[in-house]
Amino acid sequence: MCGRFVNNIPSDELGRIFSLIETPQLEARYNIAPMQQVAVIRNQGDHNRFDLLKWGFVPSWSKDLSFGSHLINARSETMSEKPTFRHAIKFRRCIIPTSGFYEWDHSGGKKQPYYIQLADHSPMFLAGVWETWKAPDNSLLETFAILTTSANKLVEPIHDRMPVILYPDTFNLWLSHNMHDPEQLQPFYQPFPAAEMIAYKVPDLVNNTRFDSPACIAQV
Repeated sequence: MCGRFVNNIPSDELGRIFSLIETPQLEARYNIAPMQQVAVIRNQGDHNRFDLLKWGFVPSWSKDLSFGSHLINARSETMSEKPTFRHAIKFRRCIIPTSGFYEWDHSGGKKQPYYIQLADHSPMFLAGVWETWKAPDNSLLETFAILTTSANKLVEPIHDRMPVILYPDTFNLWLSHNMHDPEQLQPFYQPFPAAEMIAYKVPDLVNNTRFDSPACIAQV
């Protein structure tokens, strides 16, 4: 799964990668957690845009916000069959820019956090889906979930799941408003090659969401 991640990608770099018309300046974040507002990339037909959405998927038909705290991830293998996600995977896909993500090893009786990133330290882009929920007072809330797949050989000793990581040449199709066939997306769900990633232990302070500093990704 993916329950915490980092984004210290410069805003101008995101603007260049996605040809954004407007790119608000982002502060570097080192301990992004569920239920927080998170930067995502969406497509609005003729251009990509940068938006802040709440991490924790709430289906449009939900009667309240209770779903959000549980649905931070969506299993890529089955989501097109699930009522919760099958509309979103067809029509509401997004990309979550990250520098890397955290995972916890529970072996040995202790939760040891690891930081996992691309071996060349380049930005990592995660596949996501989003939805709009209307509150009883008619206000709108936009939320998202991160897709997961089976772990590669690097992540597997730590956890059996990992986020779906997209290659740049898949961005246009993933974000396309004209592609509504989930079957065409299946090749994207393969685990990212282990040889192109690294993982290392980090301090326990990442366990507390109040801590958000470069110290969270310091190797121990």
